[in-house]
Amino acid sequence: MSTVSQTLVEGYPVIRGKVRDVYDLGDKVLLVATDRISAFDYILPNPVPDKGRVLTGLTAFWMNYLQRETGLEHGLISTNLEDCPDAFRDPKHDLSGRVCLMKKLPVVQVECVARGYLAGSGHKEYLSTGEVCGNALPSGLKLADRLPEVIFTPATKAASGHDENIPMSQVIHLIGEEIAEALKQATLEIFAQGSKLAESRGLILADTKFEFGLEGKQVILVDEVLTPDSSRYWEGSTWKPGISPPSFDKQFVRDWLEASGWDKNSPPPQLPPDIIQKTRDRYVEAFERITGQQFAGKISAWNF
Repeated sequence: MSTVSQTLVEGYPVIRGKVRDVYDLGDKVLLVATDRISAFDYILPNPVPDKGRVLTGLTAFWMNYLQRETGLEHGLISTNLEDCPDAFRDPKHDLSGRVCLMKKLPVVQVECVARGYLAGSGHKEYLSTGEVCGNALPSGLKLADRLPEVIFTPATKAASGHDENIPMSQVIHLIGEEIAEALKQATLEIFAQGSKLAESRGLILADTKFEFGLEGKQVILVDEVLTPDSSRYWEGSTWKPGISPPSFDKQFVRDWLEASGWDKNSPPPQLPPDIIQKTRDRYVEAFERITGQQFAGKISAWNF
């Protein structure tokens, strides 16, 4: 299976994130999902085959689904490579199934996080304060417990390293009350719709994060949506409070790195082939469970 670790299309400015290469097309932007995988704030040396296509396909699925169900506007114009400039269609770049042609919008510098279960950094904060981002929670909750209600836990967008959880009051200070409230309501509505569909597929959506752009004062969903990279999915049939349920993401990678002896302060080691294969299989399973369609691999455009 071929992989794409990095793209370079001459003549177009590019900014590289941990996974995506973002090209400036002037009046639009092109998000290219590579097969890079990161853990513990490092990009790992081995890519995971088809990971970028899974992320792109799921984003297209969710954006179209959410617009039908909620009327929420998104910035996705096309995932069809034929709609991209000629230079991107050169077969040597292997970009089929990886592209999201998007509206060019100012992006709100706040990560919009919704949590329905106690996990990750939210669990750590709860253990020390009894709260998560200013949301007071009942005492005695266990790891992976379902919360009494879904909470909005925004974070700052970090250029590198970890995002930092912030209270709603700080979001209002940063961007104003009207937009802050619109972000909160959109985040909670998307989470509700995502959870409903996930549960119908036997999955639990524990938490997720979104990014929004602005068109005037209207919030517009941008970037990836409800993918295994941006969301914590658990198997519904094996979920049990008090333990950390297996998730549909890069857990195999994190577990292997933890056991490898790597100090997390030096270049990470090469991943074994079986870890790469298990990780790919997990991403593909997430795609197929959520969309109800078989993963197609190379595809000219994602249509849902």
